[in-house]
Amino acid sequence: MSPTLVAALEAVGKIVFVWGVAMGVLLPNLVWLERRGAAFIQDRPGPNRVGPFGLFQSLADVPKMFLKEDITPAYADKSLYLLAPWLSLVPALAVFAVIPFGSSIRLFGRDIPMVIADVNVGVLYAFALTSLGIYAIVLAGWASNSKYSLLGGIRSSAQIISYELAMGLAAIGVFLASSSLRLMSVVEAQQGTWLHLVPRWNCFVQPLGCVLFIVSAFAETNRLPFDLPEAEAELVAGYHTEYSAFKFAMFFMAEYANLVAASAMIVTLFFGGWGFPGVHPPGVLGGLLSIAVFALKTGFFIWLFVWVRWTLPRFRYDQLMDLGWKVFLPASLVNLVWVSVYVTAGWWR
Repeated sequence: MSPTLVAALEAVGKIVFVWGVAMGVLLPNLVWLERRGAAFIQDRPGPNRVGPFGLFQSLADVPKMFLKEDITPAYADKSLYLLAPWLSLVPALAVFAVIPFGSSIRLFGRDIPMVIADVNVGVLYAFALTSLGIYAIVLAGWASNSKYSLLGGIRSSAQIISYELAMGLAAIGVFLASSSLRLMSVVEAQQGTWLHLVPRWNCFVQPLGCVLFIVSAFAETNRLPFDLPEAEAELVAGYHTEYSAFKFAMFFMAEYANLVAASAMIVTLFFGGWGFPGVHPPGVLGGLLSIAVFALKTGFFIWLFVWVRWTLPRFRYDQLMDLGWKVFLPASLVNLVWVSVYVTAGWWR
């Protein structure tokens, strides 16, 4: 078999694995986790009828979404109205192409890196795709020809612009420390320990940047307490008020895909990615263990997103803007100066 064909089959296999896990395992179970987590926090049962512990409830919801009446508002801009759900879901899934979910596995005489596309500017690719989500929300709000949806779209555009600045500056500190925009290099730079005690994870040397990135991720994914574009209490459902059936399900899936992608990026940039100090057995076992470590770390942050959603109240919009511009932006600049100093001095070597 030619090397080109082998490389193509390898890429296809990784795409099927990553997106199969995302669409077939993660997204349906995240809906269950969200509902059961909310029930646990609020001291109520949650879904508990369809299957053991309500595990099959998400499977029952899928045909329900297909069978619901699909309504398009009479005065909507139909082309943009139909485009918005796709523009929301597809970039959210495409982000997974550059996130390394394991070290490498040697199969059939080849070292197969556990990332679909190990590109040199992986972080730029990831940030570019996540930025496309704003177009989906703004288009959905505008094309629906609904005042509630329009307000949600306008809120989202201001919110994402505000917090992308802080998020980007927090991420720049990571790339200064690793001297690379390649996400696999970022993970590799965090392996090992400092003084044989502290993991070389960026969260320990850049705690301010880590906190800024995590909180900004809540704003970027429109999760509580930053869900102003949806804001059910005042905007009904915000930008997707006029969507139903499978088009609404696509927005729903995009939210959870963004949640998983944000959690994976937090792990990759600040918590050592697939690595864990003292845990690096050789061979296939090491590769599988690195995937398990990455999955456990990502799962923790997914649960953090759920926990915060059902614990904290929603910000007022003026509080949201003040936090982004008056607190996060100056703090991210302070973090950038600190990282520049310690990298120049070589304190973390």
